[in-house]
Amino acid sequence: MRDFGRSDNPAVQAQLDRLAKLSLPQGRIGLLTIRALMERLGDPHKRLPPVFHVAGTNGKGSTCAFLRAMLEADGKRVHATTSPHLVRYNERIRVAGRLIGDDALAGLLEEVLDASDGLGPSFFEVTIAASFLAFAREPADACVIEVGLGGRFDATNVLDHVAASGIAALGIDHEQWLLAPEEGAPDVPIARIAFEKAGIVKPGCSLVTQRYGPDAELEIERAAATSGAPLAMRGRDWDAGVTGTGLHYSDRHGELALPVPTLPGPHQADNAALAIAMLRHQDFVEVQPDAMAAGLREAEWPARLQRLPAGPLTRDRVVWLDGGHNRSAGEALAAHFGDARLHLILGMQKVKDAQGIVEPLTRNIATLTTVPIAGYETHGPEVRDGATKANSVAEAMDALPADGLPVLVAGSLYLAGNVLRMTNSLPE
Repeated sequence: MRDFGRSDNPAVQAQLDRLAKLSLPQGRIGLLTIRALMERLGDPHKRLPPVFHVAGTNGKGSTCAFLRAMLEADGKRVHATTSPHLVRYNERIRVAGRLIGDDALAGLLEEVLDASDGLGPSFFEVTIAASFLAFAREPADACVIEVGLGGRFDATNVLDHVAASGIAALGIDHEQWLLAPEEGAPDVPIARIAFEKAGIVKPGCSLVTQRYGPDAELEIERAAATSGAPLAMRGRDWDAGVTGTGLHYSDRHGELALPVPTLPGPHQADNAALAIAMLRHQDFVEVQPDAMAAGLREAEWPARLQRLPAGPLTRDRVVWLDGGHNRSAGEALAAHFGDARLHLILGMQKVKDAQGIVEPLTRNIATLTTVPIAGYETHGPEVRDGATKANSVAEAMDALPADGLPVLVAGSLYLAGNVLRMTNSLPE
């Protein structure tokens, strides 16, 4: 994976330039480096407020957004770390509800990078170490931690105790890392994905999951049983559904009648339900139902079916932006748009499965235009008969017919970040 960091602050940029030189050494995987780095920093991960740790192929970021919104609606101070950033590196670290400031960020990164001398950490390992160091120094009531990639060997998994772990929707993605042959790991792809995600389970700490197929569920049940972790699985220990009157949730504690999430897309009800289940299957932080309802209405998650504001790029059109880049994301987009026709502007890395986005949207696509992403090899118009290419999103917008159909810009979070920058829609 390739990450970028740019800042108008010279002190921050100096540290981001140091970060940009880091990469995951070929063949090295595991938690030894992050553990060594944490030890040098005084083990800040052992001094965090109660942690909600979320893995998954799709929906983990939205689940984190719902968790944070619900906790904050209950009056809690919340730290959060998510990835990747869309426009500014600061988006990765939220301290007590606010994006980290430039001065604090520059100092943290310098401290962590200096401490990592000789260890050879990755970009993400340094980011997580800086996040946990910031969180350990500022009082708060809870932490919301999003897994970066996988789970078992993700840098966030240096945590040894959490309030609750959660696993969102599962699908096939990042095959070169998560499906690499390994003795003792499952051979069935979706079981292997579940095996990696369930690696975040902690002894004695609740593990809360969605509903999956039998192969995936078996691996999650094994992980929970091996660790002695209480398992709360959707469809067995809790459930939720949307009706005409709202989101209805139930578990052994009782039932809740809540509003439908305001984040667009039917899949967001599933992500919200996982956040609710995680809050209700732990004993460290109490959140009232009215705060859960408020969080459902107030949660924000940029570049996930986000409607762009009117302006020079969008003109008078309805333009949606989504950073999804795998088949599960394509299916979620198709469920949202139903039978509606749209123009698709697709910017997608060659290493990603373009058909995972295009095929679920087959009945929706009126035109498809591919665009490049700076610094990446991307798919071209070969992804679909009749597709065309443009040199930029703006050029693609200019070429669309004046038919009033909505536009979907999708395929990459990096592309989404560029579009947000162009429209001055900076995440806060």
